[in-house]
Amino acid sequence: MSHDHGHHTHPRPQDGNHPHGHPHGHSGGRLARLRHRVRHLLVPHSHASADKLDAALESSARGMRALWVSLAVLGFTAIAQAVIVVFSGSVALLGDTVHNASDALTAVPLGIAFVLGRRAATRRFTYGYGRAEDLAGIVIVATIAASAVFSAWIAIDRLVDPREMRHLWVVAAAAVVGFVGNEWVARYRIRIGRQIGSAALVADGLHARTDGYTSLAVLLSAGGAALGWQLADPVVGLLITAAILLVLRDAAREVFRRVMDAVDPALVDTAETALRQVPGVREIGGLRLRWIGHRLRAEADIVVDGHLNVRAGHRIAVEAEHALLHAIPKLSAAVIHTDVEPDDVERDPHHLLAHHTAA
Repeated sequence: MSHDHGHHTHPRPQDGNHPHGHPHGHSGGRLARLRHRVRHLLVPHSHASADKLDAALESSARGMRALWVSLAVLGFTAIAQAVIVVFSGSVALLGDTVHNASDALTAVPLGIAFVLGRRAATRRFTYGYGRAEDLAGIVIVATIAASAVFSAWIAIDRLVDPREMRHLWVVAAAAVVGFVGNEWVARYRIRIGRQIGSAALVADGLHARTDGYTSLAVLLSAGGAALGWQLADPVVGLLITAAILLVLRDAAREVFRRVMDAVDPALVDTAETALRQVPGVREIGGLRLRWIGHRLRAEADIVVDGHLNVRAGHRIAVEAEHALLHAIPKLSAAVIHTDVEPDDVERDPHHLLAHHTAA
């Protein structure tokens, strides 16, 4: 039997329906329930659908706040640097300014994704719109790649046609401002992104961190120009391009894993441990986790005593889902499928599905 308890709660059966024959015995089951009730008193919570919706909305709201704050900081930084680019003619600072501007603009697709993620599931989009964050992550990766191409093109052009850099001290000051602004935004985005489980926001934070390092590289450009090395500016511009490519690799890997439903193996270990501690669960037949936006969903196959009645089996499934919700904070729903232990007399109940199994 399969159960998806992600959107409703169920009445608890009486003790007379408690599954029998599990490895811990009746005293172990009572002890486990007592520990669980004490934990409830110490850490009150709810699994009702309204509370899960509130948690999802709150995480999206935190993501939106992170976007607006970082957009304001990076926007101010980019405008200040753009003014200095006009007066100094620094190609390295121009590349840094472009990175800051593009990083600020990535807030647009990510903000759209957060807004879409709040929409309720429909009969067409039965899992909701959380995948919009993955699409935003792809846009962010493409933006990082485009900024790398632009920076390389400008730097190569300046190598072919060298020009003098002016107002070196102002350029150096702009570089420091760019580093401070980007590093603050990077730390903020990465911290919020990891807290709410948004890979796209983490990738955006990595983008900002790269821009911070490229801002520091502009200092080298100004220093080289002050020493009379005219090619310092385009050479640093190429170094900036290389740094962007390194962060592009990390951001692309993060987004690719999310699109391909990759999860941290430690989460799987945590979920398996939680299921094995549920009284009545004899074995775990299968376990799958996937991200939808910045929330997790789980599917688990558990093996129970084949002589249990339907109510007892259902009770174990509910307790298994409950254990997962406790063990994995970002879990929004779980589908629990109960299988029975093999019986020498009864035919395998899955034989009807055998011809549907892929070779």
